[in-house]
Amino acid sequence: MTPDGGGAVAGCAGERERERERSARAALTRILEPGEEHGGRWLREFGAEGLLALLTSKDCLEGVLTGATERRVRGLRARAVGMEPERDLDAVQALGGRFIVPGDPEWPSQLNDLGDARPVGLWVRGLPDLRKWALRSVAVVGARACTPYGAHMAATLGSGLAERGWVVVSGAAFGVDGSAHRGALAAGGATVAVLACGVDVAYPRGHGTLIGRIVEQGLVIGELPPGGHPTPSRFVLRNRVIAALTRGTVVVEAEHRSGSLVTARSAQRLGRYTIGVPGPATSGLSAGVHDLLRGEGVLVTDAAEVVELIGAMGELAPAHTGPVLPRDLLDPAGRRVLEALPARGAAHGQDVARDAGTTVDEALGKLYELHSLGFVERVGEGWRLTLTAKRGSNARRGGA
Repeated sequence: MTPDGGGAVAGCAGERERERERSARAALTRILEPGEEHGGRWLREFGAEGLLALLTSKDCLEGVLTGATERRVRGLRARAVGMEPERDLDAVQALGGRFIVPGDPEWPSQLNDLGDARPVGLWVRGLPDLRKWALRSVAVVGARACTPYGAHMAATLGSGLAERGWVVVSGAAFGVDGSAHRGALAAGGATVAVLACGVDVAYPRGHGTLIGRIVEQGLVIGELPPGGHPTPSRFVLRNRVIAALTRGTVVVEAEHRSGSLVTARSAQRLGRYTIGVPGPATSGLSAGVHDLLRGEGVLVTDAAEVVELIGAMGELAPAHTGPVLPRDLLDPAGRRVLEALPARGAAHGQDVARDAGTTVDEALGKLYELHSLGFVERVGEGWRLTLTAKRGSNARRGGA
């Protein structure tokens, strides 16, 4: 056999091995719960095909699967009954989707930071490459029952991040999640929805249209196979994927007991940026965010500040300053002379010079300059502030 022929045979064998691995992992997504660390350890020890073979055998597994009780093994084997991974793979392919596993070119390597809690695989709908998108992504999460302020901030962050070339990742839930997705979509940007159910399931039902738009313009991903239904625990476990997939997590409105804070704390443990948007101190929906900000969280108010924190060197947010007043444009000597004039009444040149700490000649020169600029006016032998100068002085004190 020629070397080229041998390489082709080896390539075909390698491809068949990869597809067996993919099929076994697809089957395991119906058997193991997302984020199950015992399952992840078994998967690491026996491989996908080996673990599947053990769980579908009738052999006694006591002492073989570390941490698995007899009752647990019975439950896993009950889930394996009637399992048809090829049917699931065909179902997602019929939707234009795919099932990606560790080792695939599209697999985001940052998910490996989850260790044994790493997803067995990810079911994906949408055309973009998940690995490339995840490299420049940020999570925006928060309360489902958010206030109009929370919805506005989430949408503004979503659109602002998308306009700056960042991928907005969230959970497609009501409230902050949906607003963040819509903001990114409205800006013509990229967004990823991480579901706690099958990628063919629109949950919540009220977001069926939104999830459809995300499939068309972005990506919808999940750990559960087609038809998989959400449960409270699966929502919580889904949050670890959002945290691991992104460069940082922004929380917009969250109570003390909020799933969004679970995402933020997962991000902290993984060494990702943890970010919060402040709200009214009197609002219970701000309480969880404020606790986060009192700890390791970083306060932001807009998309530019998020990008400054998680982006590349030089991606700085513009400095926030108050309005520039006409007196701000004066030179130091002119400002001293102007400030030496009384708020009411007039003053002679020598009095202005004394209070400004300058000579009479310099004070008079500056007073004539200020007269030409509309700051002062002559009153007999003295000088006084104009109404314009007084308003500017009041505005300056009010902003101090």
